[in-house]
Amino acid sequence: MTEHTENGIEAGTVVYDTRMNKVGEYQGKAGPYASLRPLGGGREWEARPESIRPATAEERLSAEVRAANHRSSGFAYPVMDAPAPEPVPGCAACAEFAAQREDAAARSDASTATDAAVLLRRHLRRDHWGTRPRRIFRFVPYLIAQDDTAEPEYEAYCVSGEEADCGAASGPCGSPEAVEEWQRRHTQETRHLRYRRSFSDYAVLEPQAAAR
Repeated sequence: MTEHTENGIEAGTVVYDTRMNKVGEYQGKAGPYASLRPLGGGREWEARPESIRPATAEERLSAEVRAANHRSSGFAYPVMDAPAPEPVPGCAACAEFAAQREDAAARSDASTATDAAVLLRRHLRRDHWGTRPRRIFRFVPYLIAQDDTAEPEYEAYCVSGEEADCGAASGPCGSPEAVEEWQRRHTQETRHLRYRRSFSDYAVLEPQAAAR
C-alpha cells in the first residue's frame, strides 16, 4: 500500500524541503513529520509536512549534480546542512531575514538562501541572546573545555555557480591549512571563488574543582 503525506505526496517522490532548502526523496511518515533521504544517499532527516512540495525539474537536476560531484570527490558521507534558524515572533529584523531566505528558496537560489540564514543566525545571537530560557547548573560550577582526546575538523564546501552550487567538498581535514590547500587546487581547476567553511570540535563539561 502506497504511503502518503497530508499533501498527497507518494513515497519515492522527489520533494523540496523549503525549511532546509534541500531536495530529498520522500520515504514516508515519521510520527508527525515526513522522512526524507538525500538523493545521493546518506542520513535521512525529518521535515514538517507543510514545508515540503514536489521538486521542480531544475531543483531535482541541481540536487543530482551536487550528489554526483560529491561522489566524484571521493568522500562517501553526505554534506549536511544546518536546520534553518527560527525567527523570533514580533521582531521586524527577524522577519526581514526570514522573508529573504524564503524568497531565495522559492527561486531555488541556494546561495542567497544560505546567506540570509547566516545573517538571521548572527542577528539572533547578537540581539536576542538571553531572551530565551537557559539551563543553569546549581551547586557545582562547571567549566566548558575542548576535548583534547578528539581532533577538531575543518571543512570547505564550494557554493560557486550561476543557477546551482558546485557541490564539491574538501571533506574533514585536520587543519585549516589543509582546507585552504584544497580550496586553492579546486579554484585552479574550476575558477570557482566562493566557499562555505566550517569548523567542529568536541567539548566536555568539567567540575571546576576537578579542573584546577
